[in-house]
Amino acid sequence: MLLSASDSTLLIVDMQGRLMPVIHDGETVLNAAHKLAQAARLLDVPVAATEHHGKMLGATVEPLRAQVQTTFQKMHFSSALEPGFEAWLPAARKTILVAGCEAHICVLQTVIGLIDLGYHAVLVADAAGSRKPSDHHAALRRARAHGAEIVTSEMAIFEWMQTCEHPRFREVLRLVK
Repeated sequence: MLLSASDSTLLIVDMQGRLMPVIHDGETVLNAAHKLAQAARLLDVPVAATEHHGKMLGATVEPLRAQVQTTFQKMHFSSALEPGFEAWLPAARKTILVAGCEAHICVLQTVIGLIDLGYHAVLVADAAGSRKPSDHHAALRRARAHGAEIVTSEMAIFEWMQTCEHPRFREVLRLVK
């Protein structure tokens, strides 16, 4: 099953100021998430973010913050366990693409929670990071074992567009080149 822009939401989990500097290859992860968020906005896919314990970890980092349309504050590692989370998600969109940090903690637990709530959870591998590569790899394996799809940011972007005749194709193509 290919992704559809009309049924998707991009959820950026905890890409916050005090966390990003310790993420392995954090700049690459941030660049992938930013490219995906920019494409999502061009293709009318809602972009939402969570912030875990914002007083301690800070706000969502730039340049992502500029792409985020709504932010949800949380204390649970799994966003899905936080009261009000499901009601906060954009209505009538059952596919949630999840990017963020750390892949093996908040991202994984949120992905599993979304599956438990009946969503089609998609983990964006290159836009998710952990402090250690081994934790990132374990998170991808475990998410897949629980029913999540694993994609890359470019896979998602081109599936959302469906065709080179999409009216925003040239603008989106500039993001990925």
